Amino acid sequence: MLETLDRLFDAAPLLALFVTVSLGHLLGRLTIGQFVLGGVAGSLLMGVLIGQLDIHLDTSIKTIFFALFIYAVGYQGGPQFFRSISKRSVNQLVSAFVMCVVGLICVLVSAWTFGLDRGTAAGLAAGGLTQSAIIGTAGDAIAKLAGVTAEQIKTMQTNVAVGYAVCYIFGNLGPIIVVTWFLPTVMKWDIRQEAIKLAKSMSGGKAELEPGQFNAIRSVVTRVYQVTDTSKAVSKKVIDIDRNLTDAAVETVIRDGAALETGDDTLVQAGDSVAVTGKVGLMVDASAYFGPETAAPNSMQLVEEEREVILTRADFVNRTIGQISDQMDIETQHGVYLVAVKRMGRDLPMLSDLELHKGDELLFIGAPKDLDRVQALIGYKISAAAITDFIFFGVGMVLGILVGLIEFRIAGIPVTIGTGGGCLLSGLLFGWLRSTHPRFAALPTGASNFLRDFGLAVFVAVVGISAGPQAVATIQQYGLTLFFLGIGVTIIPQIVTFYFSYYVLRIRNPIEALACVVGGRSANPGFAALLAKAGNATPVVSFTVTYAVANVFLTIWGPLIVGIITKNP
Repeated sequence: MLETLDRLFDAAPLLALFVTVSLGHLLGRLTIGQFVLGGVAGSLLMGVLIGQLDIHLDTSIKTIFFALFIYAVGYQGGPQFFRSISKRSVNQLVSAFVMCVVGLICVLVSAWTFGLDRGTAAGLAAGGLTQSAIIGTAGDAIAKLAGVTAEQIKTMQTNVAVGYAVCYIFGNLGPIIVVTWFLPTVMKWDIRQEAIKLAKSMSGGKAELEPGQFNAIRSVVTRVYQVTDTSKAVSKKVIDIDRNLTDAAVETVIRDGAALETGDDTLVQAGDSVAVTGKVGLMVDASAYFGPETAAPNSMQLVEEEREVILTRADFVNRTIGQISDQMDIETQHGVYLVAVKRMGRDLPMLSDLELHKGDELLFIGAPKDLDRVQALIGYKISAAAITDFIFFGVGMVLGILVGLIEFRIAGIPVTIGTGGGCLLSGLLFGWLRSTHPRFAALPTGASNFLRDFGLAVFVAVVGISAGPQAVATIQQYGLTLFFLGIGVTIIPQIVTFYFSYYVLRIRNPIEALACVVGGRSANPGFAALLAKAGNATPVVSFTVTYAVANVFLTIWGPLIVGIITKNP
């Protein structure tokens, strides 16, 4: 069997690549409690295993797909990263930066104390800090080292992958333990109760649902009422009724069995039926205003739309939902209902005190003509970006590669951020450009997600396959020591940063403080565990700010570690 596979992979090395990606993501579905191995670690481990057959893949494949992955990461995080650099979020920004710096210090001290080579030190950072992008940026930097043999370069690049694989599992488990058990126990916090209190202080909150689940109880509904002689709606204009109802609007008036062309000045008469859309809480008492609820005519059709709009207009940026609602008059907002807000793809709590940022995705429900009116004031439809702007995409990749060629010195140490770091910075720039100038640099969410996920999957698979032959020797040399060093690199920065943020930066709210811990080290499993404990979306806001910052700095640490650590194999 192995001989057959060996011949197949020798004849078609790309076959080994896609087998690795497929089986790696199958392995990545392994779940133990709240821990999920994930497709990245699964692909790397499967690549190391298949790589024992000594398969030779073109290394340029690795470079190309890593560049695509890291550009997509930067593009998606660009709007929030530049937004986070402001006075409003300076404490959270500093918290994330401190987390990254303490993590870097832990890696350097470990490397110097235990004599780790450049590659192993970078792998320790990648796995202990769970930042897969370090594998690529460190590998680029190693490939450009002067005075190092080709064999040493290959060994160090292998050691990056092996170090990542050894440290990654606890790198994921550590934040879960710290933010859901250790810190809450030490601080005597009940995460669920603290999340409820935070939600109440912001006027609401909602539970976080699992993938595939949806809320069967709708917040906005449409009902039909029969207007009686004693109804408060008799002889009133539709717009005046909307003013009285506030969170509901008359969609259409039915007279003599036919729907009228309903406008703001349409008068409602006794005997009419009216179709009213509004928040469920208000609709309960609507019959007292109009009359008894009745069935809609069989031929009646009322078209409503769910529309996602990107917030770009300066008049509404950095304003709360409540402030925006107060700012709009009834003529503008009637018939339009905001039902969800997303930032960097994550649902935010729908609270009146939630501050909206440029680039947030707002989900509205309403009639198309009403949505058109509000959309023109707020931003643009997401569907407007349905086609990739390949002109700007190509320019962005070219710019990233050129920036990656620049060499600079830190304390006399030559450092280059490589193709990976350059494409990250370019992606950040073009993602921000897209959020501020919607006509340019379009890269649809589906396309950017594919570039990010498939790019990383192929990259780590190639890394694993290439590392396979030497991986066993490296694990034998550093295995147990590296594992315990990974525990230190995972745990120490979290503890130090938490107390620094709590006592120095005065981030005292428990949910915000814990969200900064997992965001500052881009720990997605830890964040998922915190969400589950909180039971609502209140941790999301702080997480998105710190996560965007951490993604940038942790990625740049790859070449910095390679430049500072001087030991070669």
